[in-house]
Amino acid sequence: MSLSENSRGALVMALAMALFTCNDALVKQVAGELNIAQIMAVRGIMTTLLVYAITRQMKIRLTLRTLTDRLVVLRAFCELGATVSFFTALQRLDFSVAGSINQALPLAVTLGAAVFFGESVGWRRWAAIVVGLAGVLLIIRPGAEGFNPDAIYAVIALMFTTARDLTTRRINPAIPTLEITLLTAFANTMLGIVLIVPMGGWQPISGSTFGILVVTAFLVFGGYQTVIMAMRSGEVSFVAPFRYTSLIWQLTIAIFFFGEHPSATMLAGAVIVICSGLYTFYRENKRKQANAVSAETAPPGAIQTQETGQ
Repeated sequence: MSLSENSRGALVMALAMALFTCNDALVKQVAGELNIAQIMAVRGIMTTLLVYAITRQMKIRLTLRTLTDRLVVLRAFCELGATVSFFTALQRLDFSVAGSINQALPLAVTLGAAVFFGESVGWRRWAAIVVGLAGVLLIIRPGAEGFNPDAIYAVIALMFTTARDLTTRRINPAIPTLEITLLTAFANTMLGIVLIVPMGGWQPISGSTFGILVVTAFLVFGGYQTVIMAMRSGEVSFVAPFRYTSLIWQLTIAIFFFGEHPSATMLAGAVIVICSGLYTFYRENKRKQANAVSAETAPPGAIQTQETGQ
């Protein structure tokens, strides 16, 4: 039985979230021994070599078209910003808090699509976005005694990741996913090398830490590939909600691996963010269904506009 584009995209997105979450947990584990730039550089070198070997095996070469494509370059820049800021958040925040803030990504993507691409967003989805952002504030608790100013790094990572995903949807489908992955991995490597000295210099790497970095290289390669494939498969409104599967992994790892005890306030904020996100996708599907019915029932040649309340 063959899967539909939506089903395939959803499964790939769920896999991407599992890979990225496990990678994040391992990065947090070694962040106490190595600085962020060194982790980026070492992991990046291995990831780049891995992707390059696969592209050679598949006889795919990084072309001038890819190197000069402004959207591919913009995506790589956004990925760099997201990596540096989120690694900093992982280093300074509880794993569960950093991950929960990132759950607002689908809402942020919807907001970005409306603001920058002019996509239609009705008042109900605008309300859901506002409620979801309130959930983020509940997680970071600005002004409260428990507020950690380092949470700003997770918010910055959210902004960069949103820009990355919006850009991915606009990249020419003719450009192979592996080419985008190779350029992204190489850019991460070079930035890590450049920042090693400013961020504290090179530190000796133990055998166990090196082994962890090898695993992260495979995980991030798989994450790069699957998230790009997911964003280029099926409908965004169907595929994107499966990002929320990452919260299951994040809380499980936070509790059983890092021994964290997420607060009731943080969990409530995460639930609000997720429910708001799911509601935006529900409204998007309702809008598309209404438009499809209108198109089928409209007289031939008629031009019909419709306000659905979205």
